[in-house]
Amino acid sequence: MVQKLMRKILPVALAAAAVTSGVPAVAAVDETPLVWGPCPADVAKPGLQCGTLEVPLDYRHPDGRKIGVAVSRLASAKPAQRRGVLLVNQGGPGLAGLDFPVTLADGGLPPQVRDAYDVIGFDPRGVGHSTPVTCDMTPEQVGTSVNPPFPHTAADVTKAAEAAKTVAGQCFTSETAAMLPFVTTANTARDVDRIRAALGAPKLSYYGASYGTYLGAVYTTLYPDRSDRIVLDSSLGPDGYDVEALRSQGLGFETRFPDFAKLAAADPGRYGLGATPAAVTAKYFELTGRLDRTPAQGYDGTTFRAITAFALRSDALLPGLATLWHELDTGRPASARSGAAAPAGDNFPASYLAVVCGDSRWPQSVGTYQRNVAVDRIRYPKYGPFTANIRPCAFWPAPAEPRVRITGRGPSTVLMVQNLRDPATPLPDALRLRAAFGDRARMVTVDQGGHGVYLFAANKCGTTAVTGYFATGRRPAHDAFCPA
Repeated sequence: MVQKLMRKILPVALAAAAVTSGVPAVAAVDETPLVWGPCPADVAKPGLQCGTLEVPLDYRHPDGRKIGVAVSRLASAKPAQRRGVLLVNQGGPGLAGLDFPVTLADGGLPPQVRDAYDVIGFDPRGVGHSTPVTCDMTPEQVGTSVNPPFPHTAADVTKAAEAAKTVAGQCFTSETAAMLPFVTTANTARDVDRIRAALGAPKLSYYGASYGTYLGAVYTTLYPDRSDRIVLDSSLGPDGYDVEALRSQGLGFETRFPDFAKLAAADPGRYGLGATPAAVTAKYFELTGRLDRTPAQGYDGTTFRAITAFALRSDALLPGLATLWHELDTGRPASARSGAAAPAGDNFPASYLAVVCGDSRWPQSVGTYQRNVAVDRIRYPKYGPFTANIRPCAFWPAPAEPRVRITGRGPSTVLMVQNLRDPATPLPDALRLRAAFGDRARMVTVDQGGHGVYLFAANKCGTTAVTGYFATGRRPAHDAFCPA
């Protein structure tokens, strides 16, 4: 399950209902039903049906330009037991999701959940088979727009700023420039409600992982009375994917790294990285320094750090990571990277930037990023400077509407599940979201590392909590803790 999901995604680090500006939180909804048919060839799977829903580009002008949102359905195999629809989102932003229902089913979605729901996937606005966005990036820009080189000096940040400014300018002179201000989490949440209406469902259940937790939080804030059973797995904070959320991945790396160091040190004969966690940690700095000076076998220091950060998301990837370290350390032919190659074209980075830059205002001063890099070099030396570096968001136009404010107003329908040592969405951010929800939410914290609880890891307690909620509607009476 982990490998299948991991092959689909790139590490993002390398990723009172708030009334928005002129947009009503709950507006009249077109309930034209979806017409189901075959899925596009690249996502076609047995049992999966697809359709396209027209939605307003700008919800302030619902009769204006329309764009397409591609939707998929894995129908319940037992219609007599079906209780509703379960919309799923694997995170990102910028990741497609049409085949995510099948990925979950293949990964062990329990029968009591699979039979109770039609599982609904979708490519969010701007992504994949929905009306896509582009920034006309070159292949080199595709690799560096989201993941600029690791900065060692203030001059490195200045150089990254020049590249980031160029990308931002291209985005807003591209053929899809007019779409970019409206490819945001709030508008995607409005699309989700259009999907709910097109399915004829009075309420929507939801499973979101990683960035998908913020999408779910925004949806259930804007549409509390249309929210059924909402599960948020590995949560961003209540402000979404902003500059501080990205910087927090430096903390996440530091918190998770000891799990890897312990594994590698337990078998020094196999991995050759040292017999103690401290020795493995020293090897990390030795390897990054060496690859910064002299890249080897396609790995420079930035790539090595990013691959390590990606592999820390899953226990299943740690042995392969240790082997890769050993190969690079000894000059042997390096194994395939512990992550996927970037999708062709620039749709992923363009749609990623549209969301993270358009959801909130990022600092505009290059000096701010230079100071952040200097601070995080001390706080989180393994990875902090990378996540603190400047991105095209610094040169993005101001958001089209205020950020949705997550509050505790609404029914108590949210279940959060969170690993203690999550490298991508660290526990402190999840705790802030939990506090923002107040009595609307319950949170189950799991004593394990990695990014993802439900079906992503082997903790029976955490998995049972989610399955039980989807199947029966019962949540823990209070926040709970699952031991390792």
